[in-house]
Amino acid sequence: MDIQQFIDHLPKAELHLHIEGTFEPDLMFQLAERNGIDLPYADVASLHAAYDFNELQDFLDIYYQGMNVLRTEQDFYDLTWAYLEKVAKQSVRHVEIFFDPQGHLERGIAFETALNGIYSALQAGKQNHGISFGLIMCFLRHLPEDDALTTLELAMPYRDRIIGVGLDSSERGNPPSRFERVFAKAREAGFRIVAHAGEEGPPEYIYQALDLLKVERVDHGNSSLQDSALVKRLVDEQMPLTVCPLSNTRLCVVDAMQNHPLPQMLEAGLMVTVNSDDPAYFGGYLNENFHAISDLLDNDPNTLAELARNSFQAAFLPQELKNNLIQEVNNYLAEQQNN
Repeated sequence: MDIQQFIDHLPKAELHLHIEGTFEPDLMFQLAERNGIDLPYADVASLHAAYDFNELQDFLDIYYQGMNVLRTEQDFYDLTWAYLEKVAKQSVRHVEIFFDPQGHLERGIAFETALNGIYSALQAGKQNHGISFGLIMCFLRHLPEDDALTTLELAMPYRDRIIGVGLDSSERGNPPSRFERVFAKAREAGFRIVAHAGEEGPPEYIYQALDLLKVERVDHGNSSLQDSALVKRLVDEQMPLTVCPLSNTRLCVVDAMQNHPLPQMLEAGLMVTVNSDDPAYFGGYLNENFHAISDLLDNDPNTLAELARNSFQAAFLPQELKNNLIQEVNNYLAEQQNN
């Protein structure tokens, strides 16, 4: 069996994807020109070179700089459509993507401008590529909770379009406990709940995400392995972790891919999913992340299929649809093993 081809055609879902993190340099230049914005780079190659960073804060600095070229509904549509076109070729069946309205509101971009552009592209992706979707609004943890509460109020009329809320941006020094009130209000309003925790932060941040924010998925969760009691709890609750291998190595959360903890996570019984996080900046989309960890898993198609099944089981989808997608994985695995 050609394991690379197996991965490429394996049905899968992506649950940890920042749409603003899919901004490829050529598209950034295209939109900047369309909107009359001067970028501080001579050309696309210079911008590519600037994507070479060493830690989360360095990445966030260029991330927010690139975000500045997004001005119109069409810009947000084009950004989202470019992502969907890529993953449609990677056998991705379902996506649940994050967007950061606060990063746009502070630039004077209306909440509806970002939402309408992204949502319209997601609808087109479902119609043209058969990719089902959910949209998750993230709060920026480096900003005050009052700012997040204001943003939540803006989202209330759009609960039919936004399935959940999350928490992202700089983790160090910004624990989940700072956002307990806004997440309580979001839960009361019927939003699904996720949060970044345990990427750069300690296991305590994961406990806070579970106990104070009451998350249904933990985004990243790497540091859980530092606490055996936490691992046991996550396993007992079958709490999904949305792990992002290329992101982890690029931001030096893990020093090298061969030392990535994903095999230990699976061995411990954690419900791990594989995702791309900010693929334009971290060197690869969903299949590239699967390729990156395949060697660590002995190129075992059964383990790779387990990760794909986990992605559907952890998705915010009706159980019947989850079962159908999981069966699609099982059928694909059986077909490949019989060839």
